[in-house]
Amino acid sequence: MDISAINILICEDEDDIRQLLKIHIENQGFTVFESRNGLEAIEMINNNKINLLLLDVMMPIKNGFEVIKELRRAHNLIPIIILTARSEDDNKILGLDLGADDYICKPFNYREVISRVKAQLRRYFSFNSTENKIYKNGKLKMDMNNFEVYNDGRLISLNPQEFKLLEIFMANPGRVFTKEQLYEKAWNSDYIKDDNTLMVHISRLRDKLQCGEDKNYIQTIRGLGYRMVKIEK
Repeated sequence: MDISAINILICEDEDDIRQLLKIHIENQGFTVFESRNGLEAIEMINNNKINLLLLDVMMPIKNGFEVIKELRRAHNLIPIIILTARSEDDNKILGLDLGADDYICKPFNYREVISRVKAQLRRYFSFNSTENKIYKNGKLKMDMNNFEVYNDGRLISLNPQEFKLLEIFMANPGRVFTKEQLYEKAWNSDYIKDDNTLMVHISRLRDKLQCGEDKNYIQTIRGLGYRMVKIEK
């Protein structure tokens, strides 16, 4: 794909930060759209083909958390990377819980910004090229063509990163994955030590998969990592 055809929206109310992000991202060949608040961001996404959203959480009119909720309620799977202060752990966790895929802390290392943007885009476009597959395990059914997951016939709403993690487990039931392996496969990026992003996503995925007796699909293997329990039904 022509890299200039990839559209990235930067939603940030501070002009200096937004312009610096724009310069670094455009230098990679991407096309950049800009918005100053969440309301503008929603309108821009509705009227343009946006492939990734860089989203500040603390903004006027409509904040970043409201934007995430609105997009995910509409089943919009656009990758979302939230921008937050390094000390604001609660904002990071809330953003991920609402459906963001990743976060970047201010002040930025712009090389890290570009790496995380590219990792999310690789994951996003790999979704669109996935062959028609259906995975089943116990009462779980994963439709790769329609990007839908059912547990005992109940549709489960997953964000793109949760979907990617579940795909890894469903394609390899019984196999143990280390945290490093899961992070590198799901984020297409090197694992960052002490980063709790993976654990937050695993915890949230487990909660969403709970249904009746089959509520421990993803098992922690102490000292090693995680695996999906293979259920014969």
